Amino acid sequence: MLLLKLTLVPFFLLVVSMAAVRWGPGVAGWLAGLPIVAGPILYLLVLEHGPVFGAGAAAAALSAIFASEAFNLAYAWTCRKYHYAVAAVMGLAAWFIAAFTLTSLPGSPSIALGAALLGVACAQTFLPRTQAAAKVISITRTDLVMRMISGAVLTLAVTMLSVSLGAQWSGVLSVFPLLGLILSVSSQRAYGPDFVVRLLRGMVLGRFSFAAFCLCLIWTLPGQNAEIAFLISSLASVTVQWASRQIAAAFRRAAA
Repeated sequence: MLLLKLTLVPFFLLVVSMAAVRWGPGVAGWLAGLPIVAGPILYLLVLEHGPVFGAGAAAAALSAIFASEAFNLAYAWTCRKYHYAVAAVMGLAAWFIAAFTLTSLPGSPSIALGAALLGVACAQTFLPRTQAAAKVISITRTDLVMRMISGAVLTLAVTMLSVSLGAQWSGVLSVFPLLGLILSVSSQRAYGPDFVVRLLRGMVLGRFSFAAFCLCLIWTLPGQNAEIAFLISSLASVTVQWASRQIAAAFRRAAA
């Protein structure tokens, strides 16, 4: 179990980081919308606490899309004028305010879905826009190692504290904007705010696949083997992710 906690999330962070190098910030942000951090954490929570706890955590993770977009909005607007440290503080403050608000609400799937859709709608409408061209980027070995270590630390913290935190806070913390924070700070430091805006706008498109993943978990965990439930949910997430990319490309072609 400890080996899984130390390797699952860092591996997926490695994949997304390499995608940023290969295909640029838009694709990296889109891929970051997949449950690459929360998915493994939710799986570990199910293994340790059972499917009922896992389904509750999945509902909370779904609602936490709202908190993630609060982080993105605060960071994106702040980074256009201020240092990345200020943007990070503002983004995290927005996330914690949204997270505390979410945990005070009933943990029903319908409320969770409503919060998620509201977050996506706000981000799509109010995130700043940029016409800057995508840049070819590189990632230092130190940055890559720090991202992977951060992922392992978050996984260990959430799973170790899950008993005292309960399903709702465990689910919300599984969607802590670890990847968004790391990618945003490192990208602003190296490539400037326009790159960050492209990255964060790419993340909005990926939220639909994460929502599909959480909804499938809520529906399948109570009556299925955990591995089957996560397999079905992962397939649904990838399918929605592929479809969202195709639809976005079709809209861009129509606009052109």
